[in-house]
Amino acid sequence: MNTSASHPAGPGPDLPAWLATARVSDEVGALRPDYAALLIAADGLCPGPSDEASEAILAAAEVRAAKHLAGSRPEDLPEVAQWREAFRGFGAKPQRTRPSVEALLRRLEPGLPRIDRITDVYNALSIAFLLPVGGEDLAHYTGPARLVRAAGDEDFDTFAAGQPAVEHPEPGEVIWRDDRGVTCRRWNWRQCARTRITATTTTALFVLDGLGALATGGLRAAAAELTASLARLSPEARFASRLIRPDGT
Repeated sequence: MNTSASHPAGPGPDLPAWLATARVSDEVGALRPDYAALLIAADGLCPGPSDEASEAILAAAEVRAAKHLAGSRPEDLPEVAQWREAFRGFGAKPQRTRPSVEALLRRLEPGLPRIDRITDVYNALSIAFLLPVGGEDLAHYTGPARLVRAAGDEDFDTFAAGQPAVEHPEPGEVIWRDDRGVTCRRWNWRQCARTRITATTTTALFVLDGLGALATGGLRAAAAELTASLARLSPEARFASRLIRPDGT
């Protein structure tokens, strides 16, 4: 386990202690032993609609992503291709349910949607480093975060035809979950409605998913940039991080 904090914890949640409860199951490790997640918990964020500061961060990332693509298709990039392979490993069809980083890169040419300050920043990090990144409102979590293979009866809060709905993952599907249910389906495909980042989120969890060589040094570099970008928008924020692998280290 590797847990760090930006400075000693003050009032508010004990971020390192919460991160210490997260885990990646052995079943996921058997599927992809090269997987690692870098989790960042943040408190004291300054939320709100997209603004000039978040626009500058996202626009710069779009330029970096365009250079990565250099006219090629997102699925032709090795960083995306390995996630397609991981999705196939648990039965998902990546042409129908795309890894989150591929979905973002496919929207690059017209420009990514501007959603809110926090979401814009983690989307920027995803396309700049070519890795899936998720953001969750930590205030709506119940119990620890864990990456597991689904039984199939877990609740996934979403919307259908504009109305709140509850779905369930496929048995064996790789999911992030807490004690109440699924927080993200198909590893990093779709986040639930319950824990989504909003324009009022002040405490958040960010999940950086790494495969292959990216799973160590690349993840740490990406996490450092994400933290720096969030701190630029929220100077009083505090952060803690943990790099976790399937074997619990």
